[in-house]
Amino acid sequence: MKKFKLLVINPGSTSTKIGVYEAEKLVFEETLRHDVDELSEFDRMIDQLKFRKDIIIDALKKNNVGIESFDAIVGRGGLLKPIEGGTYEVNEEMLKDLQEGSRGEHASNLGAILAYEISKTADGRAFIVDPVVVDELQDVARISGLKEIERKSILHALNQKAVARRYAREQNVKYSDLNLIVAHLGGGISVGAHKKGRVVDVGNALDGEGAFSPERSGGLPVGDLIKLCFSGKYTLDEVKKMIKGNGGLVSYLGTNDAREVVKRIKEGDEYAELIFKAMAYQVAKDIGASAAVLKGDVDQVIITGGIAYDDMFTGWIKEMVSYISGVTIYPGEDELQALAEGGLRVLNNEESPKVYS
Repeated sequence: MKKFKLLVINPGSTSTKIGVYEAEKLVFEETLRHDVDELSEFDRMIDQLKFRKDIIIDALKKNNVGIESFDAIVGRGGLLKPIEGGTYEVNEEMLKDLQEGSRGEHASNLGAILAYEISKTADGRAFIVDPVVVDELQDVARISGLKEIERKSILHALNQKAVARRYAREQNVKYSDLNLIVAHLGGGISVGAHKKGRVVDVGNALDGEGAFSPERSGGLPVGDLIKLCFSGKYTLDEVKKMIKGNGGLVSYLGTNDAREVVKRIKEGDEYAELIFKAMAYQVAKDIGASAAVLKGDVDQVIITGGIAYDDMFTGWIKEMVSYISGVTIYPGEDELQALAEGGLRVLNNEESPKVYS
C-alpha cells in the first residue's frame, strides 16, 4: 500500500495549526500564531486567505517540506449547510458557500479554501472531514415542541466521529455496526447518540444546548429565560453572551479553566465542587437520554475532550452511567490526526469521498 503524504490545516481565531503526515505518522507539526493587530486589518474572514496561506507555505519551506510532495491537503470544515458525516472533496459549491459566509463567519471557514488553494500548487486533492454542521438526525429528533423552531445538529463531529471509529478499530468491528454514546467535554459540551455510524440525536452545542459547559449555559428554564430577555436590563447581544461565552463555569466561578476549578476543589472550595459536580450530573443525564434514544442497546459510552483528563469529573459521570454499558475514556482531542485519518480513508479507497451540493 502506498504511503500517502498529507498536509493537514486547522485554522483557529488567532492561530493556524498544520501537520504533515506520512500515512498515519505525524512527521511535522506547528502552531502558527497570528498577531491580533495584524488580523484586525481584515474586515472579513475570507480576506485573511492570502495572509494565512503565505505563512503556511513559509513554515513548510523553513522545514524543508516540499509543497509538490503532498497527495492531499485536508482542511477543517467550516460553517456549511447541514451535511452528513464523512470526508468531502472540496468543490466549487463548497468554496462559494464558505467565501460568502452566509451561515456565519468563523476561522474554520478558511480550512477548505486553504486546502484547495495549496492543492493547486501541490497537484494533490483537497478534502474536509466531519465539520461541526454534520447533521444525521432522525426525523423525530428534529421536533422541538414549537412549530416555529426546529432542533438543529451542531456538535464536535470531528472528535466524536474520530473516537467512535477508534473504539471500533480497537474492538475489530465496524463503526457502522455499533451503537455508541459519545460525550465530548471541552469549552463546549456535546453528547451524541451514534446509531450504526450516524449521529441520530444530539443538541446544538454551538448555542450551548444540553449540559452546561465551561463557557455555555446549557439548557435553561424557559420561563425564567424569557423573563430575563424581556426584563429591559439586557440587550440581545448581552443575553447571547450570557448563554455562550459567559455561561456555565464562567457564570458561577468566574473561570472557563476546569483545571483551575479542580485546584479550588482540592483546596477545600465546596461551592466549586458543587458546580463542577452539577456539570458532570448534567452530562450524565444527557448520556441517559441518549441511551433512551438507542432503546437501551448501547455497546459503549465514550468520554472524550480536554476535561476527560480529570479522573474526578469522569468518575462522577461513570457512577451515574455505568449501568448502561462499559465506559471508555479517550482524553483530549487530536483534530489534526482525525483530519489526516479522514483523508487517508479516501486515498486508501476505504470509503468514497462525498460530494457537497
